[in-house]
Amino acid sequence: MLEIKALKILKLNGRLARWMQIVMFISSPLIFTQAVGGSIEPIPIKVVVVTMFEHGALTGDRPGEFQFWVERFPLDQEVPFEMGQHPIRLNDQGVLGICTGGGVTNATASIMALGMDPRFDLSQAYWLVAGIAGGDPADVTIGSGAWARYVIDGDLGFEIDAREIPEDWPYGFIPLGATQPAQPGDDVSKGWTVDTVSFALSEPLAKWAQSVSSTVELPEYPASRAFSKQFKGQIGANSPPAAVLGETLSASTYWHGNYLTSWANDWVQVYSNKEMNFMTSNMEDSGTLTAIFRLGRTGLVDPERVMVLRTVSNYTQPPPGKSTAWSATADYPDDGLPALESAYVYGAKVVHTLLDGWSEYRDRLPAR
Repeated sequence: MLEIKALKILKLNGRLARWMQIVMFISSPLIFTQAVGGSIEPIPIKVVVVTMFEHGALTGDRPGEFQFWVERFPLDQEVPFEMGQHPIRLNDQGVLGICTGGGVTNATASIMALGMDPRFDLSQAYWLVAGIAGGDPADVTIGSGAWARYVIDGDLGFEIDAREIPEDWPYGFIPLGATQPAQPGDDVSKGWTVDTVSFALSEPLAKWAQSVSSTVELPEYPASRAFSKQFKGQIGANSPPAAVLGETLSASTYWHGNYLTSWANDWVQVYSNKEMNFMTSNMEDSGTLTAIFRLGRTGLVDPERVMVLRTVSNYTQPPPGKSTAWSATADYPDDGLPALESAYVYGAKVVHTLLDGWSEYRDRLPAR
C-alpha cells in the first residue's frame, strides 16, 4: 500500500513531486527505489565550492562571489535547485558550486538542502567556502586570504546598547551564561549556552590549503593599496596581499568599528584558544558549518574535509581620521574586486590540486 501511494506521488507534476521525491528518499531509500522502478545513482562529487552572494546573473555582468567560478573554472552545467537561492553548477571533473544567498539563515538552509539532495553523493567531497570579508587591519590587507582553523559565531550572546553599558566594560557583548564581557582564557562553558558557537576545522587541512594557495600571483590594485596606506602603524594593512592562517567571525549583523574589532579579537579567542587570531568577519559561515556538522552525523558529508577561505574586501574599522559611520557604509576600494579575485584564484588553486591528486586525497586528507 505504501509503495502504491509513493507511485501516485511521483506522478504529480511540478515542485511538490520533486520535493516529495527527496523526502521519500531520505526517509526510506528502499521505498523510493522501488517506487521509481530502479536504483538511484547519485553523482559522486569531489569538491563542493560554497559561495554566498551574486549581484545579478551568474554570468556576463558585475561579478559576485560565484561568477568567476562559473565562468572561469568553469562550472558549465546548470542543475535546478529550487530549495536554494540559485541553480547549482557542475562540471565533468566532479566539482559542484553553490551560491547560498547572504546571511546565516540562507546559508544554513541552502547547505542543508544540498546535503540532503539524493542527486549527489557528497560523502567523500571536500568543501571549500570561498567568499569576501571584512579584515582586521592589524593582520591583513585588501586582497589577502585567510584560511580559518576556527569559525566562531558572533550572534549568540547578550548585547547591550553602547549608550548604556557600564563604564568599566570594553564593549556591550556578553557570552550566553555570563554576567560581563569575557576575556581570552575565561571559561564560558559553565553557564547556559548552545553548541553552535565554535566550530573547529581541520588545522592540517587549513595549513595545507594556505601553503598551496600561497604560490599564486595576484593582480595589482593601486587604489586599494593607496587606501590601505591610511592605516599607519597597522602592519597587516600595509603588507602585500598574501594567503595566511586566520580565524573568521560569523554574524548576521554587519558590525563595524574600533571597539567591535577589539570585541571580535577577544570573542574569537574566548571561543577557541589564545593561539587563534581573528582576521576576517563574515555573515554566513556559522550557518554553513551548522548544516555541515549536522549532516556529518549521518555520514552524508565529512566535516573534516571543510576549508574556509575569506578574502579581504574592506576593513572592520575606519582609517584614522574617518568616522565609523562613514566607513561602515562607504564603497569598497576597487568595488571589492581584489577580494573577489583572490577568493577565486586562491580557491581554484586548491581545488585543482585536489583534483590532480584525487587518487590520493579521496581516501585521506592532505597533510602539510
